[in-house]
Amino acid sequence: MKLFRNAAGLALLVLLLVLSLIQGQKWVKTSVDKQITIYNSRLDPTIMVPGSSATNTRFDAMIGILNQQGDAHSLLRVQVNEDNSITYSGRLAANDNQPYVVIAFQNNSDGYSNIKRQAKWLDIALKALEKRYQFNHFNALGHSNGGLDWTIYLEKYFNQKKSNIGTLLTIGSPYNFAETSTSNRTQMLADLIKNRQQLPSNLTVYSVAGTETYNDDGIVPIESVIAGKYVFQKIVRSYTQIIVSGDDSDHSDLPTNPQIISLIRRNILRQQTTRKVGYQGPHN
Repeated sequence: MKLFRNAAGLALLVLLLVLSLIQGQKWVKTSVDKQITIYNSRLDPTIMVPGSSATNTRFDAMIGILNQQGDAHSLLRVQVNEDNSITYSGRLAANDNQPYVVIAFQNNSDGYSNIKRQAKWLDIALKALEKRYQFNHFNALGHSNGGLDWTIYLEKYFNQKKSNIGTLLTIGSPYNFAETSTSNRTQMLADLIKNRQQLPSNLTVYSVAGTETYNDDGIVPIESVIAGKYVFQKIVRSYTQIIVSGDDSDHSDLPTNPQIISLIRRNILRQQTTRKVGYQGPHN
């Protein structure tokens, strides 16, 4: 009987040791996973969306200039296809906490209905990227309709409890399409104003308009860009309207406009000094 009790006690002790080892392994795995998440959350990518008819190479020239003038960062290109699948090219380099990510769409046509679809595709891409790279904060840039994609995304899909966006820079974004008077509000502008309360209140917004002529940047009326104030003002933390003119101020050249490059370096990348280096192209 005593021998039985000793054997039972020994078996219980072995069982407890095994359970402790299992729990220890789970704790180690949880701790490692947590540390990986903390490390990856240091990522602060600048995520760019081009306008209609543009692909995920649209910002290559702009990124080349940024990499030449300051610290060079890696580049990941993303395409969201019409079947909601995602195609990747390029990569995020190890230890690069401020990489560039360009998200474009297989269906890059113009028009409000398609812009709304692109905002949904943007949400699909961002969820996939956040899961893949475990980041929880980023800055955003949109050229032309890309700025509209971002605005609809922020109003309709962005989850402020899970992620944080610091700065949104829109470049030549036509918030009232081709209208030259805000008295004639398009359905899109009316919808954006209606849903603006959903925008993140801690967001900093810079809206840039180009003036190739006194009235527009060659495509987008300046009044249409300025109409964005009715969407953002008194809702987000800060809204700044900027008008650029001179060289590279027409619509297609705005991403490489020197004033806009400087704005990106100061207010998104937080770079203050110019470093003269030979440009070797964006990292892939």
